[in-house]
This record gives sequence, C-alpha cells and structure tokens, in this order.
Amino acid sequence: MADEPIRFDDGAAYEQMMGVWSRLAGQIFLDWVHPPRGLVWADVGCGNGAFTELVVERCAPLAVMGVDPSEGQLSYARGRHKAGVASFVQGDAMALPFETGSADVAVMALVIFFVPEPERGVAEMKRVVRPGGIVCAYAWDMLRDGFPLYPLQAALREMGHEPRTTPRADISPVAELAKLWNEAGLQQVETREITVERPFASFDAYWESATQGPGFKPQLAAMSADAQAELKRRTAAHIPRDAAGQMVFSGRANAVKGVVPA
Repeated sequence: MADEPIRFDDGAAYEQMMGVWSRLAGQIFLDWVHPPRGLVWADVGCGNGAFTELVVERCAPLAVMGVDPSEGQLSYARGRHKAGVASFVQGDAMALPFETGSADVAVMALVIFFVPEPERGVAEMKRVVRPGGIVCAYAWDMLRDGFPLYPLQAALREMGHEPRTTPRADISPVAELAKLWNEAGLQQVETREITVERPFASFDAYWESATQGPGFKPQLAAMSADAQAELKRRTAAHIPRDAAGQMVFSGRANAVKGVVPA
C-alpha cells in the first residue's frame, strides 16, 4: 500500500484537507516572489484551483493556464473560478501542453514532490517561460516534519504503520530545490523557508480535514474501530494547544525561485 501512487481526484475533499494550508503558505510565497501585475502564469499541478485563485486575487494576472492530471480536480477548479482569466486543461507536469515561451511565470504549488522526475518538470517549466521570466515552487518540508499532517503520520508510525507519502519527498529540502533549479540552468536562484499556523476549534475539526485525502483513507479503512480510536488518541497528542486550549498546528514549506536566462 505504501508504494501505491497518491492521486487526488476529489476537489472538495482536497479543499478541506489541503486547500486552506496551500493558501496560507501561498500568500507568503507570492509576497516573496513579488511578480509584476498583468503577467501570464502557468500553474503546474493546479489541482482544484486553490493556488490559482490566490494568483488571481493577489497578482492581477493577464491569464493563468492551469494544468493537472486529474479531471475531477480540474472540474472543481473550473466551477470555483469566476474572474474569467484562468483556463484549465488536463496534462502531465513532465510534458506540459503549452507552447514554448508562452508564459511569464511558471509555478508548482505543493506539487514538485509528486512529480516522478522533478528535473523534467523543472525543465518543462523553464521551456514554457519566456527569457527573463520566473520559474518558482514551494513544497512542504517532508523530511523535517514540515508537512501539516505530520501528527497523523507520526501516530501511524507509532502504531507500526508506514504512512503513504509523496514519491519524491527527497527533493523537498531547501538545498535540494536550489540544486534542482541551478542544474536546470536558471539564474538568480533564491530560496526561503515559509512557516504558517492554522488553528482548529477541536480535534475533530483537525481529524476531519486531515483524513480526507487518498493518502490516509485506505489505511484508515483497513483498521478496526479500536485501532482507529487509538490512532486518533495518538494523533491528538502530537498537536499543541494555545493558552485558550485551542489546537494550533504549523506547517513548514521550502520555496525556490529563479529566472530564465535571456
């Protein structure tokens, strides 16, 4: 089970599980990238459009070209988009369905560690961005417990279960992202760490959001009621509380950006 690919097909479930986290980190990320207004964006692995809408709201793009392998996610993205500047097509991050030099910015938001060959994904982003344009990404720091669903992963490990994870978690550290961007021939490569916090009114609210995705559902379905109860108890023990007793958990992402040579 741990070797099966994780595929997101339910846009509404993804929104509850990761959409909020994506926007929290994405706001800081976009402030850091600081792109001019009126650009054409390629949103690679756009999923259900959570980050696409953030670009539309904060960057006033001329157009956003979203691409994702999941038609279910794309359907949700199309349904939520109201501004009329984004289009969504099905496709592969390693063979983008966009013309060379057709974008000013290419971005992967919480996606690059799902790409089987990240170097091909970066090469494709570089190809579709005009000279002088920006290639950028951010990814949860999977190897240093930066994933917002780490409490559930830790609890599974305590019970002898190996949680399913992204296939290329190894490229999520800052140094690996910088290496990837430099080896792709991008210039002015910079990195930064992004930390965000999300409060939950109750443990049940966290649990409901954390268990929506395909990464955890199969493991939970295979557990007895007693095992699930024990998993919930252990998960709750990993989530800190503030002075008011509210559960607050943080996520940590690593970001990278570079410029396509002229």
